[in-house]
Amino acid sequence: MTTRIKPTMAAVTLTLACLVAPAPSATADTAGVQDRFTPGAPGVGDPYFPEEGNGGYDVGHYDLALDYDPASNALVATARIKARATQDLSRFDLDLKQLTVTGVEVDGRAAAFTRAGQELIVTPRRGLRKGKTFTVTVAYAGTPKPAERPDLGTFGWIRTPDGAYVVCEPDGASTWFPSNDHPTDKATYTYRVTVPEGTQVLSNGVPGGEWTRGGKSTFVWKERSPMASYLAMLAIGKFTVQKGETESGIPVVTAVAPNRADELKGIHEGTIQAIDWEEKVFGRYPFASTGGIRVGVDVAFSLETQSRPIYGYKPDTATIVHELAHQWFGNSVSLSRWKDVWLNEGFATYAEWLWDEQHGGPTVKQTFDNLYGKGDNWPYYDELWIKRRTGDPGTDELFTITPYWRGGLTLHALRERIGDKAFFALIKVWTRANRDGNVTTEQFVALAERISHQQLDGLFNAWLYTKEKPATW
Repeated sequence: MTTRIKPTMAAVTLTLACLVAPAPSATADTAGVQDRFTPGAPGVGDPYFPEEGNGGYDVGHYDLALDYDPASNALVATARIKARATQDLSRFDLDLKQLTVTGVEVDGRAAAFTRAGQELIVTPRRGLRKGKTFTVTVAYAGTPKPAERPDLGTFGWIRTPDGAYVVCEPDGASTWFPSNDHPTDKATYTYRVTVPEGTQVLSNGVPGGEWTRGGKSTFVWKERSPMASYLAMLAIGKFTVQKGETESGIPVVTAVAPNRADELKGIHEGTIQAIDWEEKVFGRYPFASTGGIRVGVDVAFSLETQSRPIYGYKPDTATIVHELAHQWFGNSVSLSRWKDVWLNEGFATYAEWLWDEQHGGPTVKQTFDNLYGKGDNWPYYDELWIKRRTGDPGTDELFTITPYWRGGLTLHALRERIGDKAFFALIKVWTRANRDGNVTTEQFVALAERISHQQLDGLFNAWLYTKEKPATW
């Protein structure tokens, strides 16, 4: 994610994104289920977001059929979720805020369901054995509303004059579809979105076809690589679209709202240039397509939605480089817990600085020295060196400059310690070894130590887990 913050320095550009169904009657199949099966946990145990995600199953694929009317903001939808039980399940939860559920089935049979806050609690007619693959179908409807956070503002489902778009980090996916809404449960996606004729739909991944019947158009998009729920994206409205491909042959789809037509060329060409460079530095691009979407309303942040970022304001080169760096750091290599967000934002920020270094701007060392040398009269001094820890910033501080800038500074301190050869080898091994997976800071430290043949506890402790400015490391 990038957030618009204007630091007062020349050498650094920051771009910082209850209805209740009748319970089924007891039968020989259900008698004694509670003796053999247990409920899945209502959260995955992330201390920052204890209600997000759910235990007892792993989602493999979301098939989302959405019928949306931009004029009324009315959504009628069906989610078909393929999952595998990871324990003997008597019931399980899905995350879903606001919208009204009208029916739930598990493997084609009606299931009981209740609502408790954001939890949709599903009780199938039969317990689900550990290892069993099952399909849960949820019919739901309503008028989706955005989420609000003091540190982020508005996110989730956001209306525009001719449609809507969704940006979900960190927990906005559950505002528009039932999900296991935590980065540790990545899945593939199919979207089938029906809108009034003349309206367009863009999303993650690659197009899977479109057709028009009876005054309505349906657009299919498919994301075939595993994706965290907060990276799921739709952009609904009218767009000018440009297509192309990168040097290595990756398809590029770039789209802008009509009132942003003058930005199309810069975003499209900037995307290709950034991906071509980032593949050389980070390794092979991890997804089947790339691009970007510029929505028609200005908001304070952009988001690295998988394969195709959404830009909430006119992106400069640094913003494009930042969001596309996230395709490796955050999207392909994803967090296991939100406290490690510096692994996303620190790397994306470092990509900006590295781009400058290799394209005629200040070296990363100059950027590092500029930030490190600021005195306590600098407006951002307390945020970097006094208030919070980079490796555990706190729920309300996830998207402040600490995990961004100090995360980037941490990486450069590491680069200076282990040398360029080991540092750039580390980056490529990290992205290749953890592609489509989830990681922790401890794993990164262990890999850095293995590649560099150095003990690095002191360095990472100083930069990640103490608040003050490191004097030595």
